[in-house]
Amino acid sequence: MNRALILGVSGQDGAYLAKFLLKKGYEVIGASRDAETSLFNNLKTLGINNDVKKISVNANEFRTIFSALKKYAPSEIYNLAGQSSVGLSFEQPIETFESIAVSNLNILEAVRMYDSNIKIYNAGSSECFGNTTMPANEETAFAPRSPYAIAKATSIWQIRNYRESYNLFAANGILFNHESSLRASRFVTSKIIDSALEIKNGKLEKLKLGNLDVERDWGYAGDYVEAMWLMLQQQKPSDYIIATGETNSLKDFVKVAFEMLGMNWKDYVETTDLLLRPSDIGSSKANPAKAQAELGWIAKNKMKDVINMMLNKTI
Repeated sequence: MNRALILGVSGQDGAYLAKFLLKKGYEVIGASRDAETSLFNNLKTLGINNDVKKISVNANEFRTIFSALKKYAPSEIYNLAGQSSVGLSFEQPIETFESIAVSNLNILEAVRMYDSNIKIYNAGSSECFGNTTMPANEETAFAPRSPYAIAKATSIWQIRNYRESYNLFAANGILFNHESSLRASRFVTSKIIDSALEIKNGKLEKLKLGNLDVERDWGYAGDYVEAMWLMLQQQKPSDYIIATGETNSLKDFVKVAFEMLGMNWKDYVETTDLLLRPSDIGSSKANPAKAQAELGWIAKNKMKDVINMMLNKTI
């Protein structure tokens, strides 16, 4: 039986990945900073809470990573942990960098020292590219515009360096925006969905947002975890952009969400400069051709499908 260690199992991606791997027959070890106090609501929502062995691991501390490898000897590690909010990273830049880049370095070092045959998946981010007027591919230069993006870019280069220098099987998934009903409420997509439903039910009058002109490639998190697994099943490790290839504005997202509920978004949405970030990405476009060609992976759901699932709380 294959054994996988998922760091960040309590998050959206971690929960979907755990469910996917369990169906593949894996033994899943799920790590969070404090497993005894974590609620693991996403695992409960997916009905797999009792099927995942949950352990406490603080990836900021090398010792806890190394101890987990010695005790559980996983064949695959999926590093999905770390501060995940771009907006929050402007308020907590040090903690963001440590939780992403320092943690990733600890994982690489622990694998190098304990068992270099362990395969590593690292969660990169489309935020690393900054503005992409042309669809980004795996060779596109990074131009990060937030502390979060800087930390993710560092982690991607760490993976590449250890792959080249120590021959580790380490892959980066450079994922563009991916959502679901498990997405935390602090993310703008969940804020839009929850607010639209509250307005429809008469519990809220207005939805306040920042820049509606930003453009993103939105997919479904449940699709994207399959790509993570596929990366570690290849003969050689590499980096892959995971995206739908379709870019829409935040205004489009809002418009579709309200239309699906029979409302005109213009009657309920207000913009405010108070919600603008110090710097932001105007347009985020992706070319996922490599993933299609080498992994055989294509996004099954695009923005409208994802909005429909989130409105109906489909998991």
